[in-house]
Amino acid sequence: MASRLLRLHHQLRRLRHASSPALSRLLSSSPCSAPEPPPPPTVEKVLVANRGEIACRVMRTARRLGIPTVAVYSDADRAALHVRAADEAVRLGPPPARESYLNAAAIVDAALRTGAKAIHPGYGFLSESADFAQLCESEGLTFIGPPPSAIRDMGDKSASKRIMGAAGVPLVPGYHGADQDIELLKHEADKIGYPVLIKPTHGGGGKGMRIVQGPDDFVDSVLSAQREAAASFGIDTLLIEKYITQPRHIEVQVFGDKHGNAIHLYERDCSLQRRHQKIIEEAPAVRLYYLSMPWIFF
Repeated sequence: MASRLLRLHHQLRRLRHASSPALSRLLSSSPCSAPEPPPPPTVEKVLVANRGEIACRVMRTARRLGIPTVAVYSDADRAALHVRAADEAVRLGPPPARESYLNAAAIVDAALRTGAKAIHPGYGFLSESADFAQLCESEGLTFIGPPPSAIRDMGDKSASKRIMGAAGVPLVPGYHGADQDIELLKHEADKIGYPVLIKPTHGGGGKGMRIVQGPDDFVDSVLSAQREAAASFGIDTLLIEKYITQPRHIEVQVFGDKHGNAIHLYERDCSLQRRHQKIIEEAPAVRLYYLSMPWIFF
């Protein structure tokens, strides 16, 4: 594990000298140099399909770029800051999220009625909904986020693992196939070796995850995980992987656009968790630096 993290650390540093001009400019530019003026906006008006702090942040950036904004709100947020910060505001419906901020049809209708040509989903709510991104696309609106196909692949952990495996990315040993027969799952777990981690293929927040220490507990854990996954995400498919008892959870944030430009924002350590849910994210990942300094003990 330590050697793999060290290789990741060096690979990230070598990306400073990548051949992509956009990447090199961003990563090698001096923080003291005068920023280049922003290009003229290609979006004439953007609807922010979110609320609160994230909506305000998007609106501040849009204002700096000279782009008018449209807010959407539930009855509970009629006087909220994000409503007052926007150039226009449209009511979505009653306070429950499913009747307002999760009402994809109402949000798209608000964009069409106000002349907004793009929708920024923020995070949470509909930001990871492939169906919403597809609806925006079908109505001729720009969804400021990944394309529907990428959202579907990201939302399915089994599909993500297949894509990463095909790209040569090292994976934790496990089973992420479509066949969900419980005897097959148990057979795969026996091959992997206990302890194993059962994980829903969709959703997040640690819901439906089960650590299984031995074969006697496997079937009950699978049935329990399926029930929780179905109740939480509407999909009960599972994957199984070897449970790593003392891991470091390292993430790298990557951004790309439809023009072929891509950047990363280095690494962060998300190892401090409770119930499989991240509590603190530390950036940069200090232990990666320690691994490159063998005289430092930790």
